[in-house]
Amino acid sequence: MTKRMILPLLFGLVGATILVSLGLWQVQRLAWKEGVLAEIEARIVGTPVSVPGTPDPARDQYLPVTAAGTVEGPALRVLVSRKLYGAGYRIISPLTIGSRRVMIDRGFVEIDKTPPGDPAGPVTVTGNLLWPDDKNSSTPAPDIAGNIWFARDLPAMADVLGTEPVLIVARQTSFSDAPITPLPIDTSGIPNDHLSYAITWFSLAVVWLGMTALLVWRIRQRTE
Repeated sequence: MTKRMILPLLFGLVGATILVSLGLWQVQRLAWKEGVLAEIEARIVGTPVSVPGTPDPARDQYLPVTAAGTVEGPALRVLVSRKLYGAGYRIISPLTIGSRRVMIDRGFVEIDKTPPGDPAGPVTVTGNLLWPDDKNSSTPAPDIAGNIWFARDLPAMADVLGTEPVLIVARQTSFSDAPITPLPIDTSGIPNDHLSYAITWFSLAVVWLGMTALLVWRIRQRTE
């Protein structure tokens, strides 16, 4: 090995080591994320409890709850798109529970269908508490007059409906809500890209080593 080969070879080995380390770190992150998702799944399908008196977004996210009360309009429509169905609305209604009023996400209705009115009489709703992160800096302001929202903005919706900023995403209801289809909470919307990141880093390490080998080979060819 000539002296001219040492620096490129050292540079190549150090670079590949860093890339492999990043890949292994993503593998560790993958295992951690899968554990988190498993915990969330177990929490989602746990035994429902009553809605806490003072729900906490950090403590009670995904908490399974059951609530009995009356659904009293108006209902808000959140514009969304659902795979295989296209555009439609999530229907958000106020639910009166004794002296309290919270919101329920009743589910999805296609844009060309008319959602039903409020169910008559007492109802029971089972689902999960959720503080959505739908809204970001690019989300348009809601069209209040046209009753079209572009995110589940709980504080703003609660202000319009006169409820607490608490949302139950329905899993089951005691009433027929067709053509609304419930969209229960699951972990499908929580990103877990660590496997693809790991594959990317390991692939870059292989390419880096290949380029290093080619450079060393070319240096050797010139020195012979």
